Amino acid sequence: MNGRERFRETMRFGTPDHVPLFEEGLRDDVRERWKEQGLPLEADLTRMYRTDLRERLPVSLDPLPELERWPESLSELKILEERLDPEDPGRLPEDWPERVRAWRTREHVLELWVHRGFFLSMGVDAWVRFERAVLQIYDAPALVQGIMETFSAFTVRLIERVLRDVEIDFATFSEPIGGNDRPLLSPKTYAQFVLPTYLPIMEALRRHGVETIVFMTYANARALLPGVVDAGFDCLWACEVNPEAMDYREIRRRFGRDLRLIGGIDLDTLREGKEAIRAEMEAKVPPLLAQGGYIPLADGRVRTDMPYENYAYYRRLLEELTRPSG
Repeated sequence: MNGRERFRETMRFGTPDHVPLFEEGLRDDVRERWKEQGLPLEADLTRMYRTDLRERLPVSLDPLPELERWPESLSELKILEERLDPEDPGRLPEDWPERVRAWRTREHVLELWVHRGFFLSMGVDAWVRFERAVLQIYDAPALVQGIMETFSAFTVRLIERVLRDVEIDFATFSEPIGGNDRPLLSPKTYAQFVLPTYLPIMEALRRHGVETIVFMTYANARALLPGVVDAGFDCLWACEVNPEAMDYREIRRRFGRDLRLIGGIDLDTLREGKEAIRAEMEAKVPPLLAQGGYIPLADGRVRTDMPYENYAYYRRLLEELTRPSG
């Protein structure tokens, strides 16, 4: 199987030759630190450890040009609409036609980010703007609804533009909405202001044959999951989580085959040494693999404080645990 076939078979609860193994997203500063710890200078980690290539489409979801300030009234929504033109040439790279031709014969997984989540859609980039956005839910609900609907309408049109050219393997909604102990919006508020604006986007994806729609979230978003699944999301990718609240074994018991899973290995444990790494991975990876619909991966971006020795052990153990029996 190639990487694309392997991913699709896994997400269908099928029987791939082995589950896909993605890279966690290694930054240059991490690689430089590891070279000080013995990583060969010209090392290609994707060749050293079994890795399935995953490419994200280079599509811009931001207002173009950038907004000087976020809308503060319904009358200012027009400015946001103008900056969210799906036909803007800046949405796609200049070599888009060449890339499209290459993707038609690809063997790797292709991902499309379709949404940046509630808070980024509300222009939150610092505490002051966060406080303002939360207050607007109560003080200016029509404005909040208007902003989210504007992003939704833009995204549907952008999806139509992109997916008439290329077939993707999964779409991702990024939702950085969790605090350490709970989501930053209640399930009721999230169901009122956010999820209804995601439905047209998911309908557009389904029209284009996209089978896997990923809800990528952070920290502790556990209370939102029932509504998320009911809305039609069929895959969870939880990052940098509260490991007790977002334990994939419990989530699988609760949602069964309604929710495929990517990630689930506590990144903090990978900093602790080989014994802790093995205990974490042996407790989680084999039972979830046996149930299917699961791609094991560390639950966040690797930082410079993780020793290369630990990372190498984790990747070798990942290959061992995902090796087909027989």
